[in-house]
Amino acid sequence: MDFATDAAVPLLAQTVGPLLAWYRENGRDLPWRTEPSPYRVWVSEIMLQQTRIGAVLPYFDRFMTAFPDIAALAAASDEQLLKSWEGLGYYRRVRNLRAAARLVLARFGGELPSAREDLLTLPGIGDYTAGAIASIAFGRPEPAVDGNVMRVTARLLDCHADVTRPALRETVRRQWAQVWPSSEAGMFTQALMELGEVRCLPHGTPVCQQCPCRDICRSRAAGTALELPYRAAAKERPVEERTFLLLVSGGKIALCQRPENGLLGGMWEFPSAPGLLDAAGAARLLRSWGAVHAVPVPVGTARHLFTHREWRMTGYLAVLPDRTGDWVWGTPQDLKERYALPAACHFFRDRLAAFLAEPEQQSCNPGE
Repeated sequence: MDFATDAAVPLLAQTVGPLLAWYRENGRDLPWRTEPSPYRVWVSEIMLQQTRIGAVLPYFDRFMTAFPDIAALAAASDEQLLKSWEGLGYYRRVRNLRAAARLVLARFGGELPSAREDLLTLPGIGDYTAGAIASIAFGRPEPAVDGNVMRVTARLLDCHADVTRPALRETVRRQWAQVWPSSEAGMFTQALMELGEVRCLPHGTPVCQQCPCRDICRSRAAGTALELPYRAAAKERPVEERTFLLLVSGGKIALCQRPENGLLGGMWEFPSAPGLLDAAGAARLLRSWGAVHAVPVPVGTARHLFTHREWRMTGYLAVLPDRTGDWVWGTPQDLKERYALPAACHFFRDRLAAFLAEPEQQSCNPGE
């Protein structure tokens, strides 16, 4: 069945009752569900973009403590903002969140608007997030169609079209809009999300026997659920190679800030250079930075996947007698509380922490 066939809407309509009944009994207690204020729903939906619920939970509580309302978020400094998001990734989300908070104060009197059209004018809020906020926080019958919902829909309809095509998502949104219950809009939004999270799984075998829509699902009947959703082959990510230098002097660590624009804008990282340098190359690099007598010792290799690229990294640690170079020198406590390091640097941060835990090593080069 295609998404746009006449039979699609009647079939989707059959899911409403079973899904709502199932969710009432099985919906998980999540902090933005137990206290679904518009602000909390909004923050949770931004955090959940491209991130699983399990990863978001500790960040959500920390973020709510740091920025309990829209005014507090609007007033946040870059340093506070990025540190609160450290490790969650996709940092443009939190910058857009603050920019939107400032617009809410300026345009909407500090209250998040309830209309989908108004929500779409705010940075970082697209079709899915606007629908989720409008329905969950304000009870409006607005579909929220993301990758989870596309997967569930493709399996319900046994549709083998490429779900990465933008036009298909809008088709699915219009189909669901015809059956979205107006009296329990927010509950249905969350029920459909929950189904994709815990039953109609994205990886591995879907839990069909415990799915409330098992008797409706066309792909279960056809035995094609594992084939869906269909996605055209993704392009390979370009690979960037980098060498990080973990420089320690007098118990402090060399850090540098990435440019505001571009990948990981405004985040902090260890000094680095393009390419995967061997020990001799790392020593030459240190000499070019003025660290003539430092001996670089390898601390391991790592890789990090971004949405559209991959970093392959190697690292060296060196103790410097003097704080040379045009860097900021921070304490281990600064790394914990002040400077936000991207997840790509966490492997080397942990190697550095292990070294700093043995203070007697800091007076010499590691490995001597």
